[in-house]
Amino acid sequence: MNLSFYIAKRLSTGKHTGTSSLIIRIAVAGVGLSVAIMIISQAIVKGYQLEIKNKITGFSTHIQISKLDLNNSLETIPIMTDTIMERMILKTPGVQSIQRFATKPGIIKTSDEFEGIVLKGIDNHYNWNFLKHYLVEGDTLHFDSAVSNNLLVSRKLASTLKLKLHDRVTVYFVQDPPRARRFNVTGIYDTGFDEMDKLYVFADMRQVQKLNNWFEGAITGYEIYVDDFTQVEKRVNDIVAYVPYNEKVQSSRDLYPELFDWLGLLDLNVIVIIILMVVVACINMMTALLILIVERSNMIGILKALGMNNAGIGRIFLNMAAFLMLSGLFLGNLIGIGLCLSQQYGGWLKLPQESYFISQVPIRMETMDILLINIGSAVFCLLILMLPVRFVNRILPARVIRFE
Repeated sequence: MNLSFYIAKRLSTGKHTGTSSLIIRIAVAGVGLSVAIMIISQAIVKGYQLEIKNKITGFSTHIQISKLDLNNSLETIPIMTDTIMERMILKTPGVQSIQRFATKPGIIKTSDEFEGIVLKGIDNHYNWNFLKHYLVEGDTLHFDSAVSNNLLVSRKLASTLKLKLHDRVTVYFVQDPPRARRFNVTGIYDTGFDEMDKLYVFADMRQVQKLNNWFEGAITGYEIYVDDFTQVEKRVNDIVAYVPYNEKVQSSRDLYPELFDWLGLLDLNVIVIIILMVVVACINMMTALLILIVERSNMIGILKALGMNNAGIGRIFLNMAAFLMLSGLFLGNLIGIGLCLSQQYGGWLKLPQESYFISQVPIRMETMDILLINIGSAVFCLLILMLPVRFVNRILPARVIRFE
């Protein structure tokens, strides 16, 4: 066994008294707390980003195809359904599903209240996986040969308009001539994402086609789901090859850039937290190492007198610091991962949904993130600890032994 490692191990497992004992405990606790905060921060931010991205793409899907124009209003120019293009897109690697949709802006009104909405028309091929998860009352929409008058609204909108399940409501459409339709509320959902909840109301696509005076095959566009959201831009480039020149292909990032920019800013917060926590851990370890060197100055003098060089003695204290750091890392992982798991499965920490769009603190832990936090913290701290170890070079055997 290496002599420096052997001495460091014996010193680390031995009992420390006085100031050094307190400082060592503080250093280990500081490293543990820093690592725990880094793990928790990373897990919360990744979980929050994933939840919000899922809600954005749940309404708009990952990719949309629509008419290429300069129209910025909610009134859309239709495109014609293209079954050949649909089949080509479905055969594209990474594409999960494709569905048609049509939209129409309107005003939903009750006897006392009214709200501006977008009526989103869908058909039997619509993917209900997202909204089923957030359905709080009633059921999703079902269509047969007859045009349906059923409506799916959000709890936010139902609360504003004082609507209940099975209520009848009138939706007005501003056009020439103005039109109105009576609908039955057959389902209420609540995603907690007010930006979307208060805007979208789901209905039979044939209703929208009639209101827009469109032919049966006319639609606002297509919505496409992909297997991996991180590859969505690549899928966009693949799909463009099958789309006519007068139609555009947009990812959800293109449709809602401000929301994704906001989510991207959260990464900066995590980076700042990680830097601060690594600095705290380094300061704690440097302080503990200096205390240990000063406390063991007599031992250093004796080892030098016996012929051990400065590098060998420095490795003793680096090994001691590594042992202490491993203890801190173990403690930090135990606390950080333990708290994350308890929140992930228990959901004990709640959030005001109207402010954060979700009802509880989300958690997403990834093994690679935890490994990078541990390895990065250990490597950076050990590099910084090379500075106090150089203090060993200044200790002269004659002085410290004579002092003793």
